[in-house]
Amino acid sequence: MFVFWGDGSETAKQLVESIKVRSTDNFNWTFIFILAVVFYVYWSEIHKKNYDVIFAGLALYGVHWLYEICNAIIGHVFGYPLWSVSNQSTTFILLIGVCWELSMMFSLAGIISFKMLPQDRNTRYFAKNGKKGISCKLVGALEMALLFALFESFLAGTSNHSFIWVYKWWGVIPVFITTYVPFFLASNYVPDMEPKKRTRFLVTEWSLVAILLVVLIPLGII
Repeated sequence: MFVFWGDGSETAKQLVESIKVRSTDNFNWTFIFILAVVFYVYWSEIHKKNYDVIFAGLALYGVHWLYEICNAIIGHVFGYPLWSVSNQSTTFILLIGVCWELSMMFSLAGIISFKMLPQDRNTRYFAKNGKKGISCKLVGALEMALLFALFESFLAGTSNHSFIWVYKWWGVIPVFITTYVPFFLASNYVPDMEPKKRTRFLVTEWSLVAILLVVLIPLGII
């Protein structure tokens, strides 16, 4: 049920080679429903003026896109990406490592993580006897990263190959450390940045995403 490392098998390689990026062969109406749900969540928070929540969502989602672009570039250069999604598991594949359903989930993941923090985001755990303790934001990021890494290991073991890991050295541990921890650090810390720094971070992040997509997709690199 759970797969913790890639196996380097011919089956995994063949599955990756058969992936149809941005093909509408499996397209269905769930695409529209999921998009409507995401719009509802974001506009509800905007209507309530919960802008910190919006910043959290956008911060993580932007990091997600940068990672997916890098993963697609790795696949183009080295033959196989670090992670992939199969044709059978989705209605639409955006880049070789991310489908529509997964991407929309990540558009909400930062909001969920941020809302799970204590109301006082300055809370520190294990703070006693003069010790400063550990920030609730860091603890929250590590907890969410671990949960997502374990769930990804489940997806990698599904019969329809929802996730495909080709490289034997890639699996739950590197996913946890190098991918999900940065995701949730972004969602938990960016909203509380000094306003100018926060704006600079988000504008730079999303400008880079836009530039890379506009340049690399027409070139056939991603």
